Amino acid sequence: MSTIQENISLKSYNTFGVAVNTSFFAEVFHESGLRDLLSLPIVKEQPLLVLGGGSNLLFTKDFNGLVIKVSIPGITAVVEGNVAMVTAGAGVVWNEFVNYCVGSGFAGVENLSLIPGTVGASPIQNIGAYGVELKDVFDSCTAYEIATAEERVFNFEECRFGYRDSVFKNELKGQYIITTVTFKLSTEAHINTKYGAIQAELLNRNIEHPTISDISQVVADIRVSKLPDPTTIGNAGSFFKNPVIDQLAFEQVLAKFPGIVHYPAPNEKVKLAAGWLIEQCGFKGKVVGHTGTWKNQALVLVNHGDATGAEVYSFSEEIINTVYIKFGVMLEREVNIL
Repeated sequence: MSTIQENISLKSYNTFGVAVNTSFFAEVFHESGLRDLLSLPIVKEQPLLVLGGGSNLLFTKDFNGLVIKVSIPGITAVVEGNVAMVTAGAGVVWNEFVNYCVGSGFAGVENLSLIPGTVGASPIQNIGAYGVELKDVFDSCTAYEIATAEERVFNFEECRFGYRDSVFKNELKGQYIITTVTFKLSTEAHINTKYGAIQAELLNRNIEHPTISDISQVVADIRVSKLPDPTTIGNAGSFFKNPVIDQLAFEQVLAKFPGIVHYPAPNEKVKLAAGWLIEQCGFKGKVVGHTGTWKNQALVLVNHGDATGAEVYSFSEEIINTVYIKFGVMLEREVNIL
């Protein structure tokens, strides 16, 4: 049984480094511990927050409820032919999982190197980077229903993946806790270098026939060059989603801003680069009080030391409003606000 602690600081449990407290806190390391915890009356009596790596949220106030930190470990793999089915515990650090797969010769997640967070959070957000999304390699996940403590396996269709979206952020939000995720990877690499930054860096390194290890290293190096290390300066990575607009809206904004950075999106829509939009509004590297945007990437909001969550949120509002006034495009936060 997991011990329930009272009045615990969450500063070290969120990568923004915001100093807030929670009324109750419990950490689980195996599925049976989670099942036992969910059977306690306190789970029904208190608001509940499930934490993985704390890398995709912003606390704007103390949490008056129970925080469950999911730290279930372990990675196993079953290989048949050229297919590798790899299952990881929800508490496994995402990049450690990627390194395991790359080191084992299992292709599919190399473009997702160095994304912060844990395996358990990856399907909820449908994490993605450099032309690859979680849904491209997802097979299934195991989760426990909070209300009943019963186990359920979700297949691909049941997760209803969208751009940084899934059923766990919509119809089933707050109803399940993911304990393991299974990925369908390949022992035969299908290298994805369609994002220009990867191609340029491979060319710079004179790598003509990249391996998955090469891709992983290049992606990691690109991310390090653009994004701040949460252990050095508080942040939650990309704070905003790249907006997706229809063709008519794109043609209107393109007419006013011919240099706008954009990419094709499904259903004949267009994805705009949120970082570019924010930078054009003069926010790159801007410091406001104890918060601001990262000097190398306007898409990232940072904590310069003593920022409150409310301060960061207010600054994000200013960015959203300014971008809308200039471009007529409404940014949406990728980070969860609490």
